Amino acid sequence: MKKTIGIVGGMGPLATCDLFRKIVEVTDAKSDQEHVRVCIDNNTEISDRTAAILSGGPDPVPEMVKSAVRLQGMGADVLIMPCNTAHYFYDRLVPFVDTPFLNMIEETAKEIRQKGMKKVGLLATDGTCQSGVYKKVFDAMGIETCMPSPARQRSVMDVIYKGVKAGNLSIDLTGFYEAMEELFADGAETLVLGCTELPVAFDLFQIEKPNIDPTLVLAKAAVRFVGARVKGD
Repeated sequence: MKKTIGIVGGMGPLATCDLFRKIVEVTDAKSDQEHVRVCIDNNTEISDRTAAILSGGPDPVPEMVKSAVRLQGMGADVLIMPCNTAHYFYDRLVPFVDTPFLNMIEETAKEIRQKGMKKVGLLATDGTCQSGVYKKVFDAMGIETCMPSPARQRSVMDVIYKGVKAGNLSIDLTGFYEAMEELFADGAETLVLGCTELPVAFDLFQIEKPNIDPTLVLAKAAVRFVGARVKGD
């Protein structure tokens, strides 16, 4: 029987769509029937992860657990979630399910190491940057991480929250471009799009800078996990 991918979604909805689209696009399939079965719980009741980490906002874990358990009940053979910041809560979440749960940050670190890169620039939410979820994993794999200065980081947050999450295509990107240039000037070999809204932003605003897309990395890892072929493998 064909295996199933379960997506703990809603963090945010567009990022969830982006992950599903990439799963479809990377699968080496010549018909509908050769594609992977995917179940999605687009749970928009999950509270904001950055607010929970930095300012005592509502705990997102209970709703994340509900989604994971629902997906397990629907027959998911592997679980994934398209939210980098949510991986801060990963260790609290996985004990509630028996289904394997891929870690997007660990998969991204493996990809960077395979490419032989030593230093990367992290574009992410304040919650992801300040919680150290990327730095901890990257340090363990010998990858150096640089992040934007506080002034430039505000521009990154604006693109995520006032741009993609708000559906605002007219946002001023000047500060965001300055943030990217700052990271390259600091020696970054590539940019890690460490918020799942950022690959969406790169598509929407047609930004062309060297980058690693953790959403794409996760999509490929999940497709391989369930035994389907990835294009180019």
